[in-house]
Amino acid sequence: MEKLPKTPSTKGPAEMFTGDVYFDVVYQGEEPSRMRANVVRFAPGARTAWHSHAVGQTLHVTEGIGLVQARGGDIVVMRPGDVICTPPGEWHWHGAAPENFMTHLALWEAPAPGDDTPESTWGEHVTGAEYRLP
Repeated sequence: MEKLPKTPSTKGPAEMFTGDVYFDVVYQGEEPSRMRANVVRFAPGARTAWHSHAVGQTLHVTEGIGLVQARGGDIVVMRPGDVICTPPGEWHWHGAAPENFMTHLALWEAPAPGDDTPESTWGEHVTGAEYRLP
């Protein structure tokens, strides 16, 4: 079996995340695969900005306690083993609970070849008022 190249952990950019977030690229498929997979680690209180994915996203929580919310929806607590699916184009955010680390596997696909839609579209940061325990 061929080994994938080892890439260093990357700190999540401040434009896309609040707090300390690190991710490791696990898989980035090449055509015909468009699959993407990252392990993402959130420090307590860290979270994504509002964002959406052109082809949707699946999160599988592996450690800790997290929060996720679709725009206009309720905040949902995530625990190890939970799987959260967001449909294409749905604006949402996710991150660690205020006093807990959280790690998840993020899975998504790139748009089809020839489709100029970005894989992910990033919006504004989640405010302190939006980020709260349910």
